[in-house]
Amino acid sequence: MSYLDCPCKQEKCECCIQVVDACVEFEDVLVLDEVSFSVGRGVLTGVLGPNGGGKSTLFNALVGIQSIAHGKILINGVTPDNLNGLVSYVPQRELVNWRFPLSVKDVVSLGSIKKKSFLSNFDFSVSKDIEEALRKVDMWSSRDILVSDLSGGQRQRAFIARALIQKAEIILLDEAFSGVDVGSQEGLITVLRDLRDEGKTVLVATHDLHSLRDRFDNVLCINRHICAQGSPDEVLTQEVLVELYGSHGNMFASHQIGSHDHDG
Repeated sequence: MSYLDCPCKQEKCECCIQVVDACVEFEDVLVLDEVSFSVGRGVLTGVLGPNGGGKSTLFNALVGIQSIAHGKILINGVTPDNLNGLVSYVPQRELVNWRFPLSVKDVVSLGSIKKKSFLSNFDFSVSKDIEEALRKVDMWSSRDILVSDLSGGQRQRAFIARALIQKAEIILLDEAFSGVDVGSQEGLITVLRDLRDEGKTVLVATHDLHSLRDRFDNVLCINRHICAQGSPDEVLTQEVLVELYGSHGNMFASHQIGSHDHDG
């Protein structure tokens, strides 16, 4: 696939993520069905869909954890098995043993460990990169606190800091707002906007419709296939919500902050 084949259909394509007709199968279940979309550089995108709609599977495919049965995925022109640090992924459930006494700075330092040289790079000292990453997410003052003692929002900030020291150009966060209070969510969004403004491309998977219009530049709606993509105002229509959530989608069509209209 060349840039001229990109789903954006632009003559001068500047997309860093290109997905064309991607299918993922689990045994006899088609989890992703001919998924096609693209994402430009320096864009903050919300990936919206119901639980079980394929958001996590899509992210796994983008980073090469999950193979695709059909189609093509390119990240900055290379396939997911050749990323070499282009993408940093914060999965929905971090594989952290909360009984192990890791501090915030310890967890962040794990981001600098290369897979092929784990023992030689196992160093929990605080480097300049670690300090810079923690300051960006406003967690430097909490660097010595055990991760097990953090709130949900603080944990997410720590994991974003870990992603930052990997020097990735693209950051994927799966359900970053899950279990995080509203105030902390707004703090996370501020961090993600700052990263976007620095030229990072950020995708956040969510099933929550609240505040999408205020938080994201672009929304990708997925329920096994791509239902719609564009600005929040363009894609969050009654028709798209019904396609995402079935008949219950009608309930959400007018739901915004300060607007919760119901008929009858």
